[in-house]
Amino acid sequence: MKKIIAILLIVILLFIGLLYLSLHSTSEVQARSVILDPDPSENINFRNYDSVTLMATDLYKANGLKKLMQGRQYRDAWASPVTVPIVFLDTLMGGMKIIEEGGGKQTHSLEIESPTGVRYSLRSITKNPQPLVPEIAEKLGLKNIIIDGVSAQHPYAAIVVAALAEKAGLLHTHPKVYFVPNQPLLGSLNKKYGNRLFLLEYETEGLTNWTTLEDVVEILDTEDLQELKVESARAVEINKPILVRARLFDLLIGDWDRHAKQWGWVVQDTPEGYFATPLPGDRDNAFFHLGGIVPTIISNRFFLPKVQPLDKEVDHMPGLVMEFDRFFLLKIPKEVFLQEARYLQNELTDKAIRECFARWPENIHRLNAEEITEKVISRRDQLQELALSFYEAIQEIGPITEPLKGSEDSRAGTKLLPCFECH
Repeated sequence: MKKIIAILLIVILLFIGLLYLSLHSTSEVQARSVILDPDPSENINFRNYDSVTLMATDLYKANGLKKLMQGRQYRDAWASPVTVPIVFLDTLMGGMKIIEEGGGKQTHSLEIESPTGVRYSLRSITKNPQPLVPEIAEKLGLKNIIIDGVSAQHPYAAIVVAALAEKAGLLHTHPKVYFVPNQPLLGSLNKKYGNRLFLLEYETEGLTNWTTLEDVVEILDTEDLQELKVESARAVEINKPILVRARLFDLLIGDWDRHAKQWGWVVQDTPEGYFATPLPGDRDNAFFHLGGIVPTIISNRFFLPKVQPLDKEVDHMPGLVMEFDRFFLLKIPKEVFLQEARYLQNELTDKAIRECFARWPENIHRLNAEEITEKVISRRDQLQELALSFYEAIQEIGPITEPLKGSEDSRAGTKLLPCFECH
């Protein structure tokens, strides 16, 4: 017995030692783009260039030990050179006006507006997860677990997801990759936003309609949609089949983080009342890829059940049911889930899926496209079974008892409990 305990202690100490060696193989905490061409050693006037070649960041480069302990993830994609257009906001689409800063805890974003009133968002591809680091992790020297976790996100996932969404008949934000150099219009914001890689995409809320839908009154966020439901004298309905399709699409691409603040709603004025079609945003976690000893331990269904990588099969469906689903999908019949699963299976053929991944630069495609494509195709083939499992998990977990994320202080968020269709 003593020998067994001694062996266990040796294994635990060895694991701790390897973990700390892995975590401290990287000292940097801030991901920064690495310019390769034009020559960064020179004083570059980016207005003389149309494009720049750079790495999204070299922060996630890793030795063999780090890959063993913390996974290989998409490290190679983050450090692979890509050539992207350069954009100056004062000339973009006739000149942009900065509205405000936005973003979540790790993404820096800037809301901008064109002369025609259309609003866009610049969302940083490189992340700063430092605000997510718990104090205990900081004290124990474990913060690199969180910092390095961003390597599980694919830096260019949004480009392929938008192409897939188009083929699936879903709205998307039309993201494009740009390099934003330091520039006068940014002023004091240059330190935060200058010389970085961004996704330029449509905002998921605004007064001006940029979608192909007609008779649009406004594009609302989820909180404002709830306010409209409570305050309007007219009926407010959501496009239920499209919302179910959108959530099944999320399962298909392994996008596990789909809370209420990541959705916009395109509201149309119809004879029957207001009709809201979902507009998904923020595709940071699409194609999520976890590996390595530490991430595998942390992301198990008993500790972090919703953090699930894109594998050929879904590991734990209840973990992928969001409060958003329990609020909006609870009253939608099972037949709608199966109908939309069949639609996606018909539209997203092998050929269609491969065409979408061809949107990536050749070197990025060579690194990741085939592996991800196989997983997406596998999930597509199982989609009717996944749709049924998703529906049953929603029904089993049941309605929400607290307002959705972003609606905690909203009167409507409380008044509409326990579900959108319950009132």
